[in-house]
Amino acid sequence: MRQGADGRRTLRRGRGLWAQLRRPPGGRDARTMLLALALDRTGTGLWASSSVLYFTFVVHLSARQVGLLLGVAGVAGIAGSPLAGRLAGRFPVRSLLIGCHLLRLSALCLLPACTGFGALLPLVAVTSLCDRAAKTSEMLFAVRTAGERRASYQALSRSAANAGYALGAAIAAAGLAVGTRGAYSALLLGDALSFAAAAALVRRTREPRDGDAGAVRCGGGEPGDRPPSRRAGPWRDPGYLLFVLLDVPMTIDDSILGVGLPLWLVDRTPAPHALVPVFLVVNTVMVVALQMGVSARAEGPHRAVRAVALYGVLTCACCTVVAAAAHGGTWTAAALMLAAALLVTLAELMRSVSSWELAVLLAPRDARAAYLGVAGMSQSVQKSAGPPLLTGVVMAAGPGGWLVLGAVVAGLAAVQRGACARRLRALRPPGPPPLLPGPVHAPVPAPGGPPVLAGREPDGRARTAPPGRPGAGSRVRPGVRAADGPSPDRPSAPPRA
Repeated sequence: MRQGADGRRTLRRGRGLWAQLRRPPGGRDARTMLLALALDRTGTGLWASSSVLYFTFVVHLSARQVGLLLGVAGVAGIAGSPLAGRLAGRFPVRSLLIGCHLLRLSALCLLPACTGFGALLPLVAVTSLCDRAAKTSEMLFAVRTAGERRASYQALSRSAANAGYALGAAIAAAGLAVGTRGAYSALLLGDALSFAAAAALVRRTREPRDGDAGAVRCGGGEPGDRPPSRRAGPWRDPGYLLFVLLDVPMTIDDSILGVGLPLWLVDRTPAPHALVPVFLVVNTVMVVALQMGVSARAEGPHRAVRAVALYGVLTCACCTVVAAAAHGGTWTAAALMLAAALLVTLAELMRSVSSWELAVLLAPRDARAAYLGVAGMSQSVQKSAGPPLLTGVVMAAGPGGWLVLGAVVAGLAAVQRGACARRLRALRPPGPPPLLPGPVHAPVPAPGGPPVLAGREPDGRARTAPPGRPGAGSRVRPGVRAADGPSPDRPSAPPRA
């Protein structure tokens, strides 16, 4: 755990985010990958901000067709994570990530030529599948490159990703303000170029070797650092599947921020509608500014488990504030909705640390690729099921629906915390046998040589053997020769004349 302690000391010395990005855990390859990730997310921000309007005003799809298209994309994304995890056990992670970038590039290049719903469906599905597969491949790259400092790398990657999303959304806003077909084509071209640049950067990195960093130390290690064994895989591991299942509601903050807060503000509160984009601004600024500090304080298994419980508390507080906003005046509702955005962002910071760290720690080292691929499904499932849950159940029930949602998430967080703690204890590697007080089998020191440890005194002090004979109170096993000394069951050789 020396590297993790060094990383925390570095953060306490107050190094800035830019300095951390210049010297991330993993060295040059990690820095190149972070730049590729930022470019990838910039393109994703371009497409996410303009895709619905592109399908509506350029391709002329109906609202029902657009919803079905995005729903199919979400289902395809669920399969992307386990597929990437399975392939990563057979092929280099670097090659898989390059392939994901190139497939998305090809799909976007074909998109302007498709003018019908049937032709767009497979392209959008492939894009979504490769998007989730790329995120899983990036996670595996981080685990193998950053080792024990993967939490610090994850914090840097989230900061880079949020900066990329914000930049892409800002560029898309300028293009959407123009609103012409040429402007939409330019946004598509920008997204495609981001994938091409990301693939070129990933090609410059070296393939990370599993086990390079964070290897098992003598007498300790991570909970998953057990000797390789024949396992049935993540799909037959009930403990890990329970973690993945409970992790789905542990990512509900994404839908609350993107869907729940804007729609609740518009439909159920007198707060000004101009606050809706402020939610994303608050979220982006807080994540970029606080992610490194939060990750440093939630690194390691015990802190990650505590972060799960804190996530439930923060989400419950957010839902309570949202419910109260429906009963206030204009400025009271506005203040409460901003407070809700603040709380859900803090919950997101807790979740990003705990979900990432526990997904790695709860997986056996010799099968992490397949396990992390299954763990990546939780976010994809939430992205598909979260918005309908909020709009069709929670918001339809009024303020009481928010209160029930907060209580359920807090309760499931407590269950997740207990389940993760039990699995971590079960996976903890055996340590070295303790040095017990009392007589021990001790070697005999050489005459004039340094003293040899021969046990412990009752007060805990070390007992040493005097030169020339076995230590006081010690025993030497018959048939075992002591170092530089005679064996008690075999006489010493007679001196030469």
